Amino acid sequence: MEADGRNSRDRIIGILGGMGPEATLDFYRHIMNLTPATRDQDHIRVLIYSNPKIPDRTEAITSDGVSPLAELIKSAQLLEKGGSGIIAMPCNAAHFFLPRMQQEISIPILDMIEETCRAIRITFPDAKKVGLIAALGTVRSGLYHQALEHSGIEVLVPSHEDQQRIEAAIGEVKAGVQNRSTQEIFQSIGMRLVEAGARVVTLGCTEVPLAFEPNEVTYPSINSTRILAEAAVAWALKPIDD
Repeated sequence: MEADGRNSRDRIIGILGGMGPEATLDFYRHIMNLTPATRDQDHIRVLIYSNPKIPDRTEAITSDGVSPLAELIKSAQLLEKGGSGIIAMPCNAAHFFLPRMQQEISIPILDMIEETCRAIRITFPDAKKVGLIAALGTVRSGLYHQALEHSGIEVLVPSHEDQQRIEAAIGEVKAGVQNRSTQEIFQSIGMRLVEAGARVVTLGCTEVPLAFEPNEVTYPSINSTRILAEAAVAWALKPIDD
């Protein structure tokens, strides 16, 4: 099957998930909710490969952890062979390995970081500083910093102490704990980033939106999971002539 298929209904979104499984479920839920459908047949075809055995991305980026690259490539190849026309990978830190993955995959892999940064530039055109709540691997990789620096936007990151709290809260969410405590950690740290000058807070880890309630805070946030889903749905519904 060609990447774009014969028409929009032939297009299959491949989801490279499992990082973590509940974040993958959340991403798929966004795809369903964003699709203009009134019956089963109106929905987009989606192929999900949830591979929780992919080595930890943060450990690989920040220390001597096992590289996830081989498993990421094998997972993407499985999706490609299954008929996917595009791949969406709902894990911010995994995008550190995207350039090397793309070399081994002939279909496009959506760039979650670039899509989120594009949304920031469009939605907050006056932003000079944005906050980032993300796993340490994403923060250390500089992915968001590099994507926004050309637009003159500075990325503000949490203090060392707050980053440690974020890591612990992300771990709790991955373990199935989503309570008032984890929510308060993310939301209070977001407030501190705003107080430091951030125009908007980027939820740059797919576990964070699972324990973050945007309606309970007084500052704007942008959900990288939803932004990636919007890009995937736009691709799937795009007229074939575009």
